[in-house]
Amino acid sequence: MFVFGIFTNPLSAQVNIDTTFQTMKDSIIQVHDSVTVDTLEPNKLNTPKAKKSSIIEGTILDYTTAEPLSFATIYFSGTALGMRADIDGKFKFNVETIPSDTLIISVIGYAKKAIRINPHLPYQKLNIVLERGAVQIKNVVFKYDRNPALTLVKKVIKNKPFNNYDKANNYSYEVYNKLEMDINKIPKKSFKQSPILKKFDFIQNYIDSTSEEKPFLPLFLTETISDYYYQKKPKKTKEFIKGSRISGYKNQSVSQMLGSMYQNINFYDNSIPIFNVGFVSPIANDAPLFYKYELTDTQWVGNKLCYQVVFMPKRSGEHTFNGDFWVHDSDFAIQKMNMIVTKEQNINWVNKVTMMQEFTCLEDTLWFLTKDKFYVDFLPPHGDKIAGFLGRKTTTYKNIVVNHQNIEAIIESKKNKADTELDEEALNRNETYWNGVRHDSLSKNEKAIYQMIDTIQSLPIYKKYYSIFYLLGTGIKEVGPLEIGPIYNLYSSNSIEGPRFRLSLGTTPKLFKNIYLKGYVAYGTLDQKIKYNVSGLWILRRHPRRFIYAEYKHDLDNSVSQYDEAGSLDNIFSTIGRKSNVPWKLAFVDKKRIEYFNSYFNGFSTLFSFEQKQFSPYSPLPYLGIFYNNDGAPSSVINTSELGLECRFAFREQFVEGNYYRTSLGTKYPIIKLYAGVGIRNLLGSDYSYTKFRLTLSDNLKIKHAGSIYYNLFAGKVFGTLPYPILEVHPGNEFYYYNSHAFSMMYRYEYISDAYVGAIVEHSLGSLFFKYIPLVKKMKLRTFWNAKGVYGNLSTANQALNLNKGYYFQSLAKSPYLEVGTGIENIFKVLRVDFVWRLLPYRTPTNDAYFRRFGIFGSLKFAF
Repeated sequence: MFVFGIFTNPLSAQVNIDTTFQTMKDSIIQVHDSVTVDTLEPNKLNTPKAKKSSIIEGTILDYTTAEPLSFATIYFSGTALGMRADIDGKFKFNVETIPSDTLIISVIGYAKKAIRINPHLPYQKLNIVLERGAVQIKNVVFKYDRNPALTLVKKVIKNKPFNNYDKANNYSYEVYNKLEMDINKIPKKSFKQSPILKKFDFIQNYIDSTSEEKPFLPLFLTETISDYYYQKKPKKTKEFIKGSRISGYKNQSVSQMLGSMYQNINFYDNSIPIFNVGFVSPIANDAPLFYKYELTDTQWVGNKLCYQVVFMPKRSGEHTFNGDFWVHDSDFAIQKMNMIVTKEQNINWVNKVTMMQEFTCLEDTLWFLTKDKFYVDFLPPHGDKIAGFLGRKTTTYKNIVVNHQNIEAIIESKKNKADTELDEEALNRNETYWNGVRHDSLSKNEKAIYQMIDTIQSLPIYKKYYSIFYLLGTGIKEVGPLEIGPIYNLYSSNSIEGPRFRLSLGTTPKLFKNIYLKGYVAYGTLDQKIKYNVSGLWILRRHPRRFIYAEYKHDLDNSVSQYDEAGSLDNIFSTIGRKSNVPWKLAFVDKKRIEYFNSYFNGFSTLFSFEQKQFSPYSPLPYLGIFYNNDGAPSSVINTSELGLECRFAFREQFVEGNYYRTSLGTKYPIIKLYAGVGIRNLLGSDYSYTKFRLTLSDNLKIKHAGSIYYNLFAGKVFGTLPYPILEVHPGNEFYYYNSHAFSMMYRYEYISDAYVGAIVEHSLGSLFFKYIPLVKKMKLRTFWNAKGVYGNLSTANQALNLNKGYYFQSLAKSPYLEVGTGIENIFKVLRVDFVWRLLPYRTPTNDAYFRRFGIFGSLKFAF
């Protein structure tokens, strides 16, 4: 067993420093089976006897987290007088004469800092902040090739099963969460020089003075206090939110960005997710393959002897961290972990991520998480002259109870149906309540943020620029209780309508809080017809969600496919991006639809629907010899009435709420969806009776050190002898931009089936080999591969009805359809280029003039 020497200088003793603490790293030597460390010898202490003393005291803090930097080194420049800060980052000089006008502060892993002081003042109090930098570990040759730090890390890894707090059968605690968004690094002169910021000059009164060099201004603050319960087998959690409040920008885009920060990181896991990117933990089972380690310090933390180990990546470009941790000497448990992700890592819109977790030993057996901080410096590197955004999440834990029978009873109680429950008064807590329950008090800025935000949002200049940015981001312009847009649908064109103009209107919460009405009117200059659409959404309950939706449409069918709700041909981008040599395939529809949606706490939801539709195709789509009415007479229109039920299960799926709609943040588990539909003949003029089923299974799997794989498996069956619009029309792509829901090298209405099975797979490989190419790795390019395939069948009756009727419909009974692709994404952080090859069917029997074997597609992709 290794025995490590202890740095014996007292925590607050003034010491004569011949060399700075940084040089101590080079003094580690190993002899046989023990390790010794050169320490500061007692005869080097230089504590002057105070007569008429001058006092300098202060605290050393981390700039990002505001956490105290324990055991920092502070000394007077050009002298041998210095000391070590205590565990709380505090220091105090009491000297007869101040020997220098400059204090030097250094901490391993931080940029060294010089502070000017006034040597003539009798008393000075300083708050000094340091910024983290990448740790640089020197190459040290150890005797017998034994690195003491690596030996220590291996013991930490070996003891992970015993020290991971998730080993407990159950536990509970009170948790306080504070999430904040700030504008950081604000140059004060900007408020006088910038025409825009002059209007906001009053907010200088709220700027935090903790760092005069790089002040920050809080913009968004949310606080939550709750009781949390965890059970290991079977794994279940419950959270009861006792109080919650939010101040600042309460829109969906900000909430979604901050939502990614609500993640519980466990350093004992092998992979740590940072904005959906998996990073190798510094104590992962295979961490020594990715990190270099160095033993740098030994200190008593409370009554526990702990060692400090710094770590850095062995190779640049891999998803690894810089940082340090403190580990207990006997059970090899982590006492504190500090990690940073720098701008060199391949994460978009993020300059730096800083994480800190602190653990406390409970009953001498279990080290439990008591403090968790997560900080993100958003937007690309921009220097100190331009302001950026800083997201801060602070979580503290109290009243920790482990392995108690009452915890299981609370989790299994039938009264507590939801995984997360909100107290009836949680949103109405007053300031007296919050002052009593907060684990830490708010800063001066945070206390004033509620009043400040109200003042800012009432300014006309703020409203003006908010409206401009909202219009650019969403295409929607709010005018009182109404919204106009999206503006991207104002103009489009197609072969039937020619130039098409559309005006869209909708309501806002200023008119109805839980009812959303919208509609549009469109006109084509070629066909000279007016089209329109009206719809209404009534939210009956938000948690869990329940709503009624109704729609009436009298317009062209502009959907890309029946499964791609977001895709549409009715926008200016489809006009620009469509391939000019491919014929349009359009139809006119009159559609009436009503839906009733109901979701449950466990992730299960149902959607009942009824749809009555008239479908009238335009050439070249056929109808002669295919469409028949109730009397059996040929018709150019088909009428259907379909009653449907869709069941969906997405366990522990998370959402962020907008005014009326919500956006999924995904789930760690597969998503299963089953649809069953019944066509009822003679109901509201329906011409056909049929039954259809469709089943899908999708998931996004994280692959260790190899990115992620998304898959979507699907299968379906349609019963009945039916015209092609009621059958499965496999979605094709006739545009230059890539559509993940469609087959890229397939045309629309090229293949139809009444029974089918297929899969879509995409493997995102990250930077892969790009990160090893010196000039290319700075571009942070990423790569991927994908495959899409479907196998279908068409009954003899449906072949006789639909094929060879003047249009080139085909069946996949003889050969499945298969295409594969690869490409480059993250070009300028948003562009993606796909190269796609069609492998099967190898040859097409007709319309070879339109046949494509290879294609190049472009698209936009916004991701971290």
